[in-house]
Amino acid sequence: MPTPEPRIPTTAGAGPMSYAIFQLARAHRAYAATLLRDMDLHPGQELLLMHLFDRDGQSQSELLECLGVDHSTVSKALRRMQDAGLVVREPAAHDRRVVVVHLTDKGRAMREPIATLWQALEETSARNLSEQQTESFVETAYAITEAISSRALQ
Repeated sequence: MPTPEPRIPTTAGAGPMSYAIFQLARAHRAYAATLLRDMDLHPGQELLLMHLFDRDGQSQSELLECLGVDHSTVSKALRRMQDAGLVVREPAAHDRRVVVVHLTDKGRAMREPIATLWQALEETSARNLSEQQTESFVETAYAITEAISSRALQ
């Protein structure tokens, strides 16, 4: 059975692609949040962990840069993650004003469950797409991201 066309508000008719991106982002985040809730994580925390899996001991500023979010968002997420025993934050030896984030054993143990979750999210997201459509979507999504990012720098 074909999926019904979404009802787009008339004002959004001037930007159907932007409305579709909004709807996609909202649906994807909601499904990810459901999966993450089973792991006692909030959306975005898995991304912080992924960056720390690749390079433990990053400064809070480096993590901010990787994720492209504001300081308060990362600070709140890291505080929750520290309270949950996933990370520890401590002043850097070279500069006490710099906060360095390290994974705990509990945090490191999240690597495989997060990889499994991410794979399940990917499989669900691409379920109705061919391999070629999936590759094209990823390429298109990054092109849109670059267009928006370069516009923001002007």
